[in-house]
Amino acid sequence: MANINPIRRAEIGREKRARTRAQLVAAANSLFARQAVESVTVDDVVKEAGVAKGTFYVHFDSLEAVTAAVGEELVQSFDELLQPGRGSLADPALKIAFGCYSFIDKALNDPLWASVVARLAAAAPKGGEIARRRLFEDLQQFSEALPDDGVSAELKLEIVVGIMLQILRALGEGRLSSIDRDAAISAILRAIGLEAEEAKSVVARLPLPPTQDDSSRSATN
Repeated sequence: MANINPIRRAEIGREKRARTRAQLVAAANSLFARQAVESVTVDDVVKEAGVAKGTFYVHFDSLEAVTAAVGEELVQSFDELLQPGRGSLADPALKIAFGCYSFIDKALNDPLWASVVARLAAAAPKGGEIARRRLFEDLQQFSEALPDDGVSAELKLEIVVGIMLQILRALGEGRLSSIDRDAAISAILRAIGLEAEEAKSVVARLPLPPTQDDSSRSATN
């Protein structure tokens, strides 16, 4: 029998576990896109993924854990697209507005994505940790540049996330449209401390998000 390098054997094991985990996340994502999050069961996920039930618990200790993983993947994959544009901005208010604008624009182009993200956030509030951390860093810088208003960056984070999730839910359900986008961003900026004219100025200076080109933005303004 040929000898197998133990290091390579360990690598093969890790690769196999990663593939199976990704398979379970993809299966849950597919189910969440078709039905209410709360109606999905572990049995549904393993059937969709084509794996044994015991395999699920090798990778996740609960349905909430795989739900959080799906939410993390949906938010993180899009958030990564924003980083070049976000990194080019120095003004923290502009960074915050750019992130909100981009997520709203993504929701306008893909209402199903918006609906799934909003539902997953309600089912697993810990999803999207990296995106939340980046937003929190921007809010800390934003707060440092303003007179002390007695509102912590932690509370401002919950305000922004809460408003955004409500907006994504409404966009997913067709209750809001592109007409409401700029007003929604201004409302978020005002909720965390900017005056109305300041918020309007920030929105006017927004660069294009990665999902838009010049013609599509002008068409929706």
